[in-house]
Amino acid sequence: MGAFKIVVTVFFILVCVALVVLVLMQEGKSAGLGTISGAAETYWGKNKGRSMEGRLVTWTKVLAVLFILLSAILNLNIFQ
Repeated sequence: MGAFKIVVTVFFILVCVALVVLVLMQEGKSAGLGTISGAAETYWGKNKGRSMEGRLVTWTKVLAVLFILLSAILNLNIFQ
């Protein structure tokens, strides 16, 4: 069981690093003065789910779920 714990721990560390990188790559969600005048309703604002920002958000959610699952698995005492 020692080898399985090492593999899961290495995968957990990779997920942690990838999650940090993805969060840092995302744009800030602060509302600027452009939202007051309605300038935020552009083509990119309406199709954000298909853009790079939308993919970053999706992958962040996937990695967050993996992070929680791997944390729970590593917390179990099945590796002794």
